[in-house]
Parts: sequence; C-alpha cells; structure tokens
Amino acid sequence: MKLGFIGTGALTAAIVTGLKSFADNAVSVLLSPRNEEIASGLASRFEDVRVAPDNQAVLDGSDTVMLAVRPQIAHEVIASLRFRPDHHIVSLIATLSLQEIGKLVAPAHRLTKALPMPMIALRQGATIICPPDPEVAAFFGKLGKAVEVEDAREFDALSVVTATYASYFKYLDTIHAWLRGQGVGEARGRDYIGALFKALANAPDTAPEADFVRLSQEYATRGGINEQILRELTNAGLFETFNASLDGVHKRITASQT
Repeated sequence: MKLGFIGTGALTAAIVTGLKSFADNAVSVLLSPRNEEIASGLASRFEDVRVAPDNQAVLDGSDTVMLAVRPQIAHEVIASLRFRPDHHIVSLIATLSLQEIGKLVAPAHRLTKALPMPMIALRQGATIICPPDPEVAAFFGKLGKAVEVEDAREFDALSVVTATYASYFKYLDTIHAWLRGQGVGEARGRDYIGALFKALANAPDTAPEADFVRLSQEYATRGGINEQILRELTNAGLFETFNASLDGVHKRITASQT
C-alpha cells in the first residue's frame, strides 16, 4: 500500500504513529505539507514517511488516500485536486457524506468513510467504517477495533458517541476536585480515580452477556451509596439532559450532510 494523507493534523499523526509502531510495517506514507511542524516531525521519526511538496503530489504518489482536512475547508482543498480512477479514497471527514465526497473526488469511485480517534496512536479504541471494506477493516483492525457498518445512518449515530469524551473527563474532574476539597493530595486522587475507572472500562468485556443497565444495577446495591448518587442524578434530570445533547449532536452531523 502507498498511503497518502491530505491534511496533516492530530488525527493523521495518530494514525501514522500507530501504524509505524509495528516493527514489520511496510506501508509507505506520503504526507501533505500543510502542517509543516507535524509533517516534518513524523517524517523525521519514521522510515518510509515523507512530506510531499504539495497535495497533488500526495495523490500522484499514492494509491490509497485518506482525506483528513477540516470540514470548513474540505470543499476548497479537495475540489482543486486531480484524482485517478484507481485511487481508493478513505474519508475521515465525519460531516461529509459519501455522496458528497464522491462528487469531489471523481473519477475515483472506491470510497470509504472511517472515523478513527486519537487513541489509535496507542492502538486502542475503535474505528467505524462504512461501507464494509476488507482492506480498510484490516488496516484499522491492526490499530484497535474495526467496526464495519453498512448503513450510513448507523455510521452517523455511532459518530455521536465520539462527542462524549470531554464530558467524561469533566465527570472525572468533578470527582477529583471534590477529593482535593477534602484534603486528598492531587496526585493520589488522580491515580486512584484513574485506576478505578480503568478497571470499570473492562466490565463490558468481562461480562459480555450483560447490558449497561444490568452493569449499573450490579454496582447499585440497594440502599448503598452508588444507588444514592444514581437516584439523585436521575431525579435531577441529568440523563434526560444528556440524551437531549446526543440528539442535538446527531442533528448537527446529519444536517451538515443535506
């Protein structure tokens, strides 16, 4: 595979870092020069990673092209390029539909959408792929979990999950701040919270037959302190507000594709 990236930001850096963490990796990578600092940094760290003189040179030297530009400039950047019919285009731009990408990259016709996350640099997390594609699934499957979906609507719904990361860390920060207020040392509180929630993240794998409601019930012992906080947050409408926020993000993602 001769892999090229149009757009060299944090996500491109994460993919290349994860990819080149394999000792036997033989994929050559050609980077857009748009972000010189990131591009030159990756090229200096890894063999078979080069910076092209411009975006068209990326296309000319690649057979698989990942589109990783910001949505705000995607049309301007992509429309100015000349694609080949044999190019395999993998769009990492969540808010552009396959139909829209198809118009921009014609005459290229093999199109895939993928949504990896920055933790792919450590070969963790999951990447959703639409439509299913064995080559793309194998590529991202080496860097974490590849989840192939056939329906674009399902892809959009799964994309909403990625909007919850910041809120998760704010939740942990609230706990951490409370501990500091009780006189617990900052480092000790952070380490304790990190260890507990890392273990909790493994619960779905250790109990694959249990859905999330059941897991919640198992930790919410009747009359216990977990039940108390769950009940109080539920009564305060926290989860209803959260659900409404998910709806809002979904509308934002799908509206940008119409």
